Amino acid sequence: MTEILQLNLLSPITLAFALGIFSRVVRSEFSLPRDIYAGLGIYLLFALGLKGGVELAKVPLGGIILPLLATLALGFVRPLTSYALLRKVFRFKPIDSAGIAAHYGSVSAVTFIAALTFLDAMGQEVEGYLPTLLAFLESPGIHVALALGVMQRSDTGRPMREVLHEVLTGRTMILLVGGLVVGYAMAPGTWEQVQLFYDGAIFKGALCLFLLEMGVVAGERLGDLKSTGVRLLVFGVGMAVIHGALGVFVGLLAGLTPGGATVLGAMSASASYIAAPPAVRMSLPEANPTLSLTAALAITFPFNIVFGIPLYYQLALWMS
Repeated sequence: MTEILQLNLLSPITLAFALGIFSRVVRSEFSLPRDIYAGLGIYLLFALGLKGGVELAKVPLGGIILPLLATLALGFVRPLTSYALLRKVFRFKPIDSAGIAAHYGSVSAVTFIAALTFLDAMGQEVEGYLPTLLAFLESPGIHVALALGVMQRSDTGRPMREVLHEVLTGRTMILLVGGLVVGYAMAPGTWEQVQLFYDGAIFKGALCLFLLEMGVVAGERLGDLKSTGVRLLVFGVGMAVIHGALGVFVGLLAGLTPGGATVLGAMSASASYIAAPPAVRMSLPEANPTLSLTAALAITFPFNIVFGIPLYYQLALWMS
């Protein structure tokens, strides 16, 4: 597991984020043009939705309805519990709480892969449709948290209908959920016509550039960590354990094997640093990205890789 941690923390994506922070620490004038940054966010969100729809179309829904419902429930519960704890216990600002909750309402694909690798090493079989659950968990939590953030703005005197319209028709919803529908509805064989552009090296290269700029934005607000560092550490670890145990429990109730429940627990315990940042940046630009990315990438991610996944596996064996 140490090797997995090293490979992921020294990946181009993570190092690009670190370079962005470094550029601000040394007071460099570097910054991506606003239009390029916005374009990268649009591309990444649509690509994630599209790939999720393609994965969903591969599996008959009738055979996995209970795991899908369980995953959808987690997608709503996780951002709500995250937001409540951030506001009531850890005393973060409403907008920042919503931004962090969006990251903890989504999922880390790298943590998902690490969990599969761990279970393979343990000789545990898992359900073949788990990538579909990954796609299903990615979007709902982001939009629940964004809705909380929109309602907490200074213009919350607007009618609830207007608030819901802003969230449900915003760019994030159109790109992620719309992409999911497009990917699911594609005719057989047509995904291969665009796969090269929306998947693989091009996607990862665009993500590197996006996180480079996110690092620049985060570096501008590093001073905020002085008053929140300990709170963020406790939240990042505690939320992973709580959501991980909940994911294992719900997975077993839905009929997953202990191995499958372990993977769902790892997904539930994770926080997104790929899908959530562009979504939050577009819908809640006031939210501090330093807090959310530090919690997701520097605290929760390494905890899950080193300690969390084995813990969720032991919980799954015990609960089953």
